[in-house]
Amino acid sequence: MHDLASSLGDFIAIEDLENIQPDMRVGFILMNKFTLAPVAGLVESLRFAADKEYRSQQIYCQWDWMTFDNQPVTASCGLLIHPTTTFDPFNNYDYVVLAGGLLSETRSPSEELLLTLQQINEAKISIIALCSASFVLGRAGILDQRKCAIHYAIIDEFKQKFPNAKALIDDNFIEDGGIYTCPGGTAIGLATALIRKNCSNVRAQKSLDYLLLPHKPSVSGPTDSILFKNPNIYENEIVKKAITYMRDNLSSQITMTDVANHADTNTRQLHRAFAVNTNESPASYWRRLRLEHARFLLTNTSDYVTNIAMECGFSDASHFISWFKKLYGETPYSYRKRRHEIDK
Repeated sequence: MHDLASSLGDFIAIEDLENIQPDMRVGFILMNKFTLAPVAGLVESLRFAADKEYRSQQIYCQWDWMTFDNQPVTASCGLLIHPTTTFDPFNNYDYVVLAGGLLSETRSPSEELLLTLQQINEAKISIIALCSASFVLGRAGILDQRKCAIHYAIIDEFKQKFPNAKALIDDNFIEDGGIYTCPGGTAIGLATALIRKNCSNVRAQKSLDYLLLPHKPSVSGPTDSILFKNPNIYENEIVKKAITYMRDNLSSQITMTDVANHADTNTRQLHRAFAVNTNESPASYWRRLRLEHARFLLTNTSDYVTNIAMECGFSDASHFISWFKKLYGETPYSYRKRRHEIDK
């Protein structure tokens, strides 16, 4: 009886759940004949990262199932799914997932759905297109001038229909400007990147362990974090060389002139290349690289904040704390305390 009571005590009461702010909220929009595997891989990863134990409570990650017409849909494998909430993709979600599947359902989406997706994009809510949902985003104009990961079986048709998109076939997923495309598979690599970014490396590893994937899966696509982005996603050679050099010198007190010289250019051309390719200055990009590395160290090490500041190239702790608060809205101390409380 004692063991049972202890076990029941591990649950968090429903009324307490309402007071917990999740690290990540995801709204799934299921299209008819959607492919089950990537949806299952994504949500199962969230499920194990969401709870303190393995009881499937939606504590630190939360998700809803929606359909555009609020009616049940059938997966391509024949599984019938009922929505868990009425259609409202603006319900404070960090990510809206559009799950596609058979091309017969995604080639000609309704104008109403296209308009809704455009509004979601304009609201700066990240959109994730699974499987052939990339066709829907293409029709909405959201993938114009963006890199996107497309399945090899449909790449030719996709390029013909959407020549303004930069379609690639060698990535498990790609993020470009807050828009994620995942061509299929299990989507566990994408899920791991999202959990690592929004929750912690500890929770990402917890999901992988329980899914019997003890090592980080091969992920060639980038995450939201520029710390993990492959510089080769940028087409400009100056930017690629500069970012690689920045990453190799996160703790060094080198100047922007040094960066420009390494990239075989001058500071003026370096600034212009970054503005065109990353939409920010090289100094801002480099600072964000350092701050994201600092956030990773705060989450996954017990190093002193002062040491982390030095490790990340800041001249002193107060300078580091000031920039960290500007970017993340809290001090390094409060961030670490909150992360460690979650990961207990």
